[in-house]
Amino acid sequence: MSTNLLSSAAAVGFGGVVQEYLWNWENQQLRVVYETLGKGSPLLLLPAFSSVSTRLEIGELARLLAPNFQVVAVDWPGFGESSRLSLNYRPQIYQQFLSDFVNAIFKTPITVMAAGHAASYVLQLATKQPTAFSKIVLLAPTWRGPLPTMGASEQIAGMVRGLVRSPIVGQALYKLNTTPSFLNFMYRRHVFTDTAKLTPSFIDKKWQTTQQPGARFASAAFVTGNLDAVRQQSDFLQLVQSLTVPLMVVIGESSPTKSREEMNALAALPGVKSAVIPGSLGLHEEYPAEVLAAVENFLFRIEN
Repeated sequence: MSTNLLSSAAAVGFGGVVQEYLWNWENQQLRVVYETLGKGSPLLLLPAFSSVSTRLEIGELARLLAPNFQVVAVDWPGFGESSRLSLNYRPQIYQQFLSDFVNAIFKTPITVMAAGHAASYVLQLATKQPTAFSKIVLLAPTWRGPLPTMGASEQIAGMVRGLVRSPIVGQALYKLNTTPSFLNFMYRRHVFTDTAKLTPSFIDKKWQTTQQPGARFASAAFVTGNLDAVRQQSDFLQLVQSLTVPLMVVIGESSPTKSREEMNALAALPGVKSAVIPGSLGLHEEYPAEVLAAVENFLFRIEN
C-alpha cells in the first residue's frame, strides 16, 4: 500500500492536494483518491454513500473547516474518482478499507465527520479501535439502504442487485435510474430542500459522476442494502452505546420521516450531543455553513 500525488489535471477537486492511496482487497489493487486541505489537527471527512457519492459533496464544508484543521476528504472505493471495479461490494470491504486508510494516513487520534451511511462504518471502527478517533460527528446518519427502507425483502433486493450487475440489462436499468430527470426527482424528494439549488449545471455534474465506467456496481450495492453495515436499528444504537469517544449528531429538520425517527432515537441516547438544522439527507452539501455553526463548539471544546 502506498500514496502518490496526483496532478491537478488528473483529478477534479475542491482546491486541496489530491493524492491516491493504493489499497489491496482480495489480490486486487484499488486506487483510492483523497484530498487534503488546510493546516492544523487532522480531520477526516467522509461523504455519504449514494449513486452520486463523491468527495466534492463535502468540498465546501472542507473549505470552511480548513482554517482550523488539516482536512482529509476521501472518495470511497467504487465511488467518485476511486477505482470502480466489479467487486461484490459489501460491508467487509469498507470496514477493512476505513481501518487500513486511517491507520496508514494518520498517526494520532483524529476528528471524523461522516455523512449518511458512512456513520455505521465509523462507529464500528471506533468500537474496535477506540484510539482511532478523538471526536465523531455524524451528519444526517443512516444505516439502511433505499430499497430495504421502502420495504423490499432481502430476496427482492438481491434480485435487483443481480440484474443491475448483469452486462446488458444491468447497464440499461442503471442508465434509466440515473437520468438527469430522475436524479433531479430524487434530490427534490429527500436530499435537498431548496430546489433553486438544483440547477441544470448541478444536476449535470451529478449525472457525470454516475456515468463513469463501472459506476453501477457499488451504486447497486448501496441501493439494495448490501452496504448496510448493520441490519436493525437496535444494532446501530448499540454501537453508539458502546462508544468511548465523544459523539455529536446533526439532523436535517426536513429529513424523511423514517430517517428522522431513527436519527431522533440516536440523538436521545445518553451522552450524545445533537443539533437540528435546515436540510434533509444532503445537509452536508446544501448547508455547509450551518453544519459548521452547529458543530463548532463541539469541535473546539476540550474534553476532560
